[in-house]
Amino acid sequence: MTNPNTLKAHAHGGEAAAPSCCGGGCGAAPAAPAAGITDLPNGARRFRIPTMDCAVEESEIRRALEPVAGIRSLRFRLGERTLAISADEAALPDALAAIRKAGFKPEALDDAPPRAAATGAGPGGLVNGEFMRLLAALLLAIAAESVAFFAPEGTASTVAEMALALGAIALAGLDTYRKGFAALLRGRLNINALMAVAVTGAFLIGQWPEAAMVMALYAIAELIEARAVDRARNAIQGLLALAPETAELRQPDGSWQAVRADAVALDAIVRIRPGERVPLDGVVTAGASAIDQSPVTGESIPVDKTVGDAVFAGTINQAAALEFRVTAAAADTTLARIIHAVEEAQSTRAPTQRFVDRFAAVYTPAVFVLALAVALLTPWLMGWSWLQAAYKALVLLVIACPCALVISTPVTVVSALASAARRGILIKGGTYLEEARRLRAVAFDKTGTLTEGRPRLVASALVNAAGGADERAVFAIAASLAARSDHPVSKAIAEGLAAQDAAPVEGFRALPGRGVQAELAGRGYVLANHRLIEEKGLCSPALEAALKAHEEAGRTVTLLASDEAVLALFAVADTIRPASRAALAELRALGVAPVMLTGDNAATARAIGAQAGIDDVRGNLLPEEKRDAVKALQQRYGRAGMAGDGINDAPALAQADIGFAMGGAGTDVAMEAADVVVMNDDLRRVAETIRLSRRAHAVLWQNITLALGIKGVFFVLAVFGNATMWMAVFADMGASLLVVANGLRLMRAPRGG
Repeated sequence: MTNPNTLKAHAHGGEAAAPSCCGGGCGAAPAAPAAGITDLPNGARRFRIPTMDCAVEESEIRRALEPVAGIRSLRFRLGERTLAISADEAALPDALAAIRKAGFKPEALDDAPPRAAATGAGPGGLVNGEFMRLLAALLLAIAAESVAFFAPEGTASTVAEMALALGAIALAGLDTYRKGFAALLRGRLNINALMAVAVTGAFLIGQWPEAAMVMALYAIAELIEARAVDRARNAIQGLLALAPETAELRQPDGSWQAVRADAVALDAIVRIRPGERVPLDGVVTAGASAIDQSPVTGESIPVDKTVGDAVFAGTINQAAALEFRVTAAAADTTLARIIHAVEEAQSTRAPTQRFVDRFAAVYTPAVFVLALAVALLTPWLMGWSWLQAAYKALVLLVIACPCALVISTPVTVVSALASAARRGILIKGGTYLEEARRLRAVAFDKTGTLTEGRPRLVASALVNAAGGADERAVFAIAASLAARSDHPVSKAIAEGLAAQDAAPVEGFRALPGRGVQAELAGRGYVLANHRLIEEKGLCSPALEAALKAHEEAGRTVTLLASDEAVLALFAVADTIRPASRAALAELRALGVAPVMLTGDNAATARAIGAQAGIDDVRGNLLPEEKRDAVKALQQRYGRAGMAGDGINDAPALAQADIGFAMGGAGTDVAMEAADVVVMNDDLRRVAETIRLSRRAHAVLWQNITLALGIKGVFFVLAVFGNATMWMAVFADMGASLLVVANGLRLMRAPRGG
């Protein structure tokens, strides 16, 4: 698995300006902060902003802080609704004042415990209290409508209508008015400003019950929408519950004591029992068990762990007790880094989102100007009464709300990023999520990517019947020599012959570049390569033919020989991963051409390519030549990806339009250069990423079409038909809920992975 320090999302610069879509209800339930993630700039101060619900409100805060001198950096985490400000001491009060002037209320978090939000009263009470308040507002609005419809006209009914309507507006709309007027003072036309103007205008022209109903329905719909959006935003935050808050720590006297996980030091020894979750990253020092790693890597099958194997926070111990040495603090576990990387990815804007924001920035003022024209010109041009013209203009203001349009992209992107992370695919931003669908070719490194990355014994045979010797006895001699060597090929032979009874050897000696030699039962033997056997004069035409056949298949051949004859042949090769063939077949089904790039010799490359089903195989490549090969693929196909795991793959990964790093065995450099990290080394995740990208793109444009189509219909009804204000609110918020629900479909695991 990956070093946790490598899981860093690509940083992006300033955000495009966009009208805010979120109302007061959006911030009702703060999400739990990511426990233990403390990688803040030196001297930074953290603040929670409860009503900072979406990226466009982050943009408003950024713009509000632009004029403030002395701010060094800002770090937003929308999932937590927090902002870290690194600024001169004198600049901090000015920064907080600018945020408040923008209509937000920053709350200091510096002294809060890491999991305070997760272990405190929780958001449930806030949601319930908010809902009850808005329900009371809706009942008052219904009462006002009832009085207007049933009560006889007169002063008493008029006063009752006004009083009930004012009560409903006060319960549902104070926060909307506060943020709306703050936006208007800054010349911003966000949803709060539009609703404040529309409701105030309706009240002033005598539509009191309707003004109350509009505000109540708007606030309730915003709360429902916020809860739906939280499902996507909190999908990754839900991983926090996977890592226990306590760990069973071994004390100096050998006893065990439960302590806070974030207080455990590096190299401490921690114990986990069967059924418990692993609290921290570490390396097993005692015991053997099976670990369910699906929360971190997406692997569906538990992985056997024994002494020397790595374990990761948030995974589940299944079979037996384990002891492990802690290798990462709570702030630096793989799980914490995954959460942080996805949060960073969520805060960046995808291309479609930037387009929608630019469109909405023009669309909202344009409709506002149109509404003003309807109010002022239609009485002259179309003979409408002034009240009728003003009412239609107010309906247009409600329709002008860009909420459904603006929210259509981030909820889709966040849902897709969360779905990918839960499947062991770490995508470092919405840009890469969208661009993956354009890939028409993917180049694969061979060793460690298409193959296992370590040699295995794939063939063994006696040579010339070994002079009549028993196969079991000959293989036992080979196992005895191989077991004493540290060479990777010898280790592969020893593992492959583990069932043989190894005997003690005497006079063991390594022969650099040739093999090893030793004596057994007074006879000398060598386990050596072709070169040494030739030097001893033991080769024969039949043996040469056998060696050539294995070498053409990309295998490394080792020979066991006595002083008189060659006894056995052992072929070792880096075997193809079980999922490689299926992964490449899935890519071809998507219309993506697979290519293999390797520094290995051409014969080995062709052999592995044939096993994997790759026609385009290129061997003997240096790192720079791999990069040049990716450039050539980009010129040929237009968009090309690269999948690799080694330092020599980093230039090609950086050159590719989308770089896929194998996270399980990958190097830090490769994962830094890549845009997507496959946490479980399953190559099928490459095709899954492309399928997810295509699904996300389709959903994005479905949402944009829904949002604009519904608004277009009601725009026509408002100008030429009989659309009312509360109908416009239903249409606007209905469109918002539709696009949110459609985007959340991406939370389900994609097919075919």
